Amino acid sequence: MDVYEAIEKRRTIRRFKKGASKEQLRKIIVAGTKAPSARNRQPWEFIIIEDQGLIDQLAELKYQLNRKRDPDRPQQDDDQLEKAALRQKESFRNASIVAVCNEVKWERSVWLCMENMSLAAVAEGLGSGIVLYWGGEKKQAETILGLPDNIELTAIMKFGEPGEEGYPRESNPYAPRREEFSWLHKDRF
Repeated sequence: MDVYEAIEKRRTIRRFKKGASKEQLRKIIVAGTKAPSARNRQPWEFIIIEDQGLIDQLAELKYQLNRKRDPDRPQQDDDQLEKAALRQKESFRNASIVAVCNEVKWERSVWLCMENMSLAAVAEGLGSGIVLYWGGEKKQAETILGLPDNIELTAIMKFGEPGEEGYPRESNPYAPRREEFSWLHKDRF
């Protein structure tokens, strides 16, 4: 698959039919490690999570986090908030779960790694999704995962056979795509 095709086909998937195979996960993670990193530090660490109890704890933690009112979305009513939180919790179902971690203060390089992983998933015919935690919930997730003090959670990535198409780029309900080149400037902003 051509890289431009993979970029175009990549969508965030929130419903999975089944997880990735062990071989697919291995290929996806190796693709992630080919990403550039500051000073070639390669600050990433990965935890493949197969224990359903741990997966359920992480899903519940994300559910509770998403039920909190987002000041950036004051228009959300309680029903919308609950539906979105449940959808996020359910997105852990039937997926292969990988915790992507980084050496403390080296998070930026790991985002390049995760993009490689997302594109590799497309090449494998799989979907992917990224789950973030912040504040106290991030600390709780790190405790659940048993991370040492010098390692922090960047994100949880989900991989598997898509159970949905994902939002079309043209009609994402959270934010419309910006017009091409509306983001491009020359010499100065």
